[in-house]
Amino acid sequence: MSLSLGDYGVRRRVGRKIQGVSAVLLPFSAGRIDEAGFRRHLRRTLDAGLRAAVNMDTGYVDLLTPEEKRRVLAWTAETVAGRDWFAAGALPASQELSITPLMREYVKECSVIAEAGGVPVIFPSPGYGGLDENELLILFRQIAASVDRFIAFELGKMFNPNGRMFSEKVLAGLMELPQCCGLKHSSLDRAAEIERLRLRDRLRPNFIIYTGNDLAADMVEYGSDYLLGLSTFSPELFAARDAAWAGNDLRYLELRDLIQYLGWIGFRTPVPAYKHSAAIFLKLTGGLESDEPHPRAPRREAWDSPLLADAAKRLEGILLAADRRLCKED
Repeated sequence: MSLSLGDYGVRRRVGRKIQGVSAVLLPFSAGRIDEAGFRRHLRRTLDAGLRAAVNMDTGYVDLLTPEEKRRVLAWTAETVAGRDWFAAGALPASQELSITPLMREYVKECSVIAEAGGVPVIFPSPGYGGLDENELLILFRQIAASVDRFIAFELGKMFNPNGRMFSEKVLAGLMELPQCCGLKHSSLDRAAEIERLRLRDRLRPNFIIYTGNDLAADMVEYGSDYLLGLSTFSPELFAARDAAWAGNDLRYLELRDLIQYLGWIGFRTPVPAYKHSAAIFLKLTGGLESDEPHPRAPRREAWDSPLLADAAKRLEGILLAADRRLCKED
């Protein structure tokens, strides 16, 4: 489909309230999950005004044991404590490939998340990646029959080998399901995401497209909301950016550019190593005590720290300038 910039002019969407969901990093220390660090970072995310998503790619969901996933889910439910909804990745532990048992596994995972107070995000599994379009729609309909709300998820293979993009037929089928409240779209392709926004506006305007494009901080200008791993680097930065956009404040541009800078550093190839980048940045900025990733996750090079330290200095400067402006206004 041929698109032009005029199709989604930024000016038409200035002042829109952005819905932000942050995929929360699961921190590690001495090779083990840092529960205290996780709870602290989760509270920080909520206090910044963002919703949280756990057991996502940023939370190493495909590397966790079923018991570890359940613990993270329980910690999240306790920390959120009914103050808002949260999202959680639904990924079956079974490697089942055939559709009937696969559906049972997904329904079971979604039900556990819903019972904990969360909204399931349907995370791709090996079996999920092999379903044809009709089977995929059958799976989503079964999930819709089992929970009140869920978020569909299309994920590029640069993030996960089981990821897949959806056809227009599947996307339209999802938008027909009232229980499917939105789609997390992680192709890292602006044009593909804009096509989904156009389809959404035509078929179901209240359906939420959550951008997962960590390399395009401007997608919120075109009408996307977000469910991002990048926002775990600095929830306050994202909250300030969102408020500036809603308030038609020129500070938005500086905040957006810093987010873009962080995205290009953190999500460069190999993309899955962004979790290590996030841990390094959070340690540099005082958010975590350890910058370890999951023991089986890819790591960044030693020179990543100086790059991220520069971004941390830029962030500190921007936040200090914002504090000074607020003091003058008071």
